[in-house]
Amino acid sequence: MIVYPSTRLVFRKSSYSANESACVEVADLPGGVAVRDTRHRDLGHLTFTDHGEWRAFLAAARSNGR
Repeated sequence: MIVYPSTRLVFRKSSYSANESACVEVADLPGGVAVRDTRHRDLGHLTFTDHGEWRAFLAAARSNGR
């Protein structure tokens, strides 16, 4: 696992979040992406450096656990 300090990452809110309170933010990494909960930024972020894992995460989020 590669750890990137959140202070160095530039997070942006998901365009699908609109004004919802339950949303995520993403940041580009060299060779990956970081994701964090907008309401709990202080708890850190998930790091995805494998494209397959990132696609699986997105598929699970889109299916809403179904």
